[in-house]
Amino acid sequence: MAKKNVLILCGGRSPEHKISLISAQNVIEALDKETYEAIIVGITPDGDWYYYPDGLTLDNPKSPTDILLIPSEHKIFLSQNTSDKGIFAVKVHKKLATVDVVFPVLHGNNGEDGSVQGLCKLAGLPLVGCGISGSSNCIDKSTMKKILRDADIPVAKSITIRPYNRADAPYKMVSEKLGDTLYIKPASLGSSLGVRCINNESEYEEALDEALSYCDKVLVESLVVGREIECAVLGNHQPEASIIGEIIPQVDFYTFENKYVNADGALLSIPAELPEGVSSRAQQLAIKTFLALDCLGLSRVDMFYKENGELLINEVNTLPGFTSISMYPKLWEHAGLSQTELLSKLIDFAYERYEKEEKFKIS
Repeated sequence: MAKKNVLILCGGRSPEHKISLISAQNVIEALDKETYEAIIVGITPDGDWYYYPDGLTLDNPKSPTDILLIPSEHKIFLSQNTSDKGIFAVKVHKKLATVDVVFPVLHGNNGEDGSVQGLCKLAGLPLVGCGISGSSNCIDKSTMKKILRDADIPVAKSITIRPYNRADAPYKMVSEKLGDTLYIKPASLGSSLGVRCINNESEYEEALDEALSYCDKVLVESLVVGREIECAVLGNHQPEASIIGEIIPQVDFYTFENKYVNADGALLSIPAELPEGVSSRAQQLAIKTFLALDCLGLSRVDMFYKENGELLINEVNTLPGFTSISMYPKLWEHAGLSQTELLSKLIDFAYERYEKEEKFKIS
């Protein structure tokens, strides 16, 4: 049987560009080489697409802070001609490789928000992970919370601030509603970028300035005192939940640096040591959340477990990290599913969804 060509997209126009490159190296390495051929495309921070027929070329390939994508000689575009699927050289419009399925190893905006998902739909290509709606629902934490509240799924108290209504949400008023200690987050970023924990008015204003430099919607959340637990969900309309893992921060706040740079910033406990019945409740809640948000393929569902036994959804990551220390693949590895097997399952789910959608009427 001929190998399937898997287009692995990485990098991208996102503040999480560098983490995407770290993840992509692991995905490329773990892909089943007997079944799949990796078609590697790196996207620069400026949005240029480059094909790497001889392997991804990077400076400082293992450094989350200094890694750099080196452009190749093959600047390309993805064909939207559904009868001739592939990547083409920009200058001469020569086809460089056929594409059977797309694996977007992209984190954050312009990759995890529905944009690439929409491009793949126009191109008529199977896609690993969530589609347009699931991606856009989850990338925007404010929208996500609205959907979950409507589905009677518990979330932390919050308000949403935009530039035009910022003056209507001074610290005094917000703190009276949500508490003195607040988390300020750009609504549509991950990896803790732009996230600040604040305790007074001056910090509040500084944190809003920073968050609004990333996007035009900011989530202000109340402090939740609880343990940070995570569940990996896998599948389409009948998804499975992994065992529960726990992030145990060794610092006050689990920042980007503590996730990817400072190896001592946090410990991962797999499985999480939880009271009887809590893991089962968390798994059920993760699946309910996955389905409510229209997720497909994979997602990592992050929760808080409070001392009173309450579980709250924190956020949902539709393209979780695939670095060597990322929770999503580690949770499945603990269940006996290697990263190679996990990637193959994800590709299978992409085809399953694609074949189903191809049967829908279009006229």
